[in-house]
Amino acid sequence: MAMSKERAIPGSQGGGRSGMSPKLVMTGRAMSALVILFLLAASVAPKLAGATVATEALQSLGWDPRHTLLIGLIELGCVVLYAIPRTSLLGAVVTTGLLGGAIATQVRVDSPLFSHTLFGLYLGLLLWGGLWLRNPDLRAIFPVGSWARPSLNNTGQSEGGTHG
Repeated sequence: MAMSKERAIPGSQGGGRSGMSPKLVMTGRAMSALVILFLLAASVAPKLAGATVATEALQSLGWDPRHTLLIGLIELGCVVLYAIPRTSLLGAVVTTGLLGGAIATQVRVDSPLFSHTLFGLYLGLLLWGGLWLRNPDLRAIFPVGSWARPSLNNTGQSEGGTHG
């Protein structure tokens, strides 16, 4: 069974695959763009620029200010991996790890729950939601709702034929 070139790219965002609604893809791209822009503007840029606000924020969370640049570079790497379609799944995984560390840091210093501690969760949901909407392979692995599942024809098989 030969796979098409488009099928071979796990992070492909093309709209030509069966089951890919252009509206889903565009919504997913918009959600992903929001996450990328937010991380770059509100987190990565201040750290890479050595802004006082970044070093003071990290220091208030118990981090040594000399780690600001390193943390900013790690965040930048996560964002770049997520932004590139071929590596977007890996980017989502490593960014989830980064957000988990941010949540753990907020818990450790007893930050407010909904505004600070769970903010990483909110961002992670937006990150994964955007990827899920623009990636049909991910929707096939994690079908949410009846509209995400392939429809069955009158023989009980999915319309795409049998799998494997």
